[in-house]
Amino acid sequence: MDYTLTRSRSKGFNSYTRKIGFNTLVMTFIKNDNRLLIIMIILTMIGLSSCASKEKKPEQLSPEESIARAETLIDEDKYEEARQILNEVRSSDVTRKYAPIAQLKIAESYEKDDNLEAAVNEYRRYIDQYPDSVYSPYAQFQIAMIYFSQIRGPDRGAGQARAALKEFRKLQTLYPRNPYKEVVELNIEKALNTIAEYEFLVGKFYFKKGSYGAALGRFLEVMENYPGYKATDEVMYYITVSYDRLNDTKKRERYEKMFHDKYPKSEHLDRLKEELLEK
Repeated sequence: MDYTLTRSRSKGFNSYTRKIGFNTLVMTFIKNDNRLLIIMIILTMIGLSSCASKEKKPEQLSPEESIARAETLIDEDKYEEARQILNEVRSSDVTRKYAPIAQLKIAESYEKDDNLEAAVNEYRRYIDQYPDSVYSPYAQFQIAMIYFSQIRGPDRGAGQARAALKEFRKLQTLYPRNPYKEVVELNIEKALNTIAEYEFLVGKFYFKKGSYGAALGRFLEVMENYPGYKATDEVMYYITVSYDRLNDTKKRERYEKMFHDKYPKSEHLDRLKEELLEK
């Protein structure tokens, strides 16, 4: 497409009209006046530099501020974003003043995020890296409580009860002056009862099948390893009857006497008398 370029006499120029192509005009202008092009480039660069200098640089947070920011994000359930900040603090802290706090917060974030396996791993990592920290007993307690919180009854919670029991006892061994003694003792008792109940349920299952030897193995384990079990009198009933059905008179008489002596008011004592009279 052609354009017409006109200069007027009224402005002090000779009047002329030249019909040329636009691209030809631009190339001619650049060739004849490179200085103007250079000036335009310089001005553009200056403008861009001026804009860049006006842009705000991202605010640099101190370790304390970063941890506080991460805690806020955790409260808002923004766990991944919080862990990114905490990981930066942990990896950049050469003083080892803030890295332990960041490590502990990472573990707590996983726990609140219901990623319990990751939480346990991060708590263990804290204990491994900072075994003498004042917060190490807390980390060990949290590990035990994670397992303890997953107990859902004896039939499906025995595995978690065993894990919790192991971790509570580890807490008692490693940190005997821990501030959770009363809670730990109570939870150990609950865990023991859960495991004993599970073993008792398995024993009764074998008993009903007529596998009295297998049943006795479970009943005797409850008697020997879980002496505080709440249903010990019922366990003794099944032990006595199992020996009776195996025709082991000597052991049956021994446990029958023990049953009478220890639990004279047990409801299962009358039940035992009826069972033995039927033979």
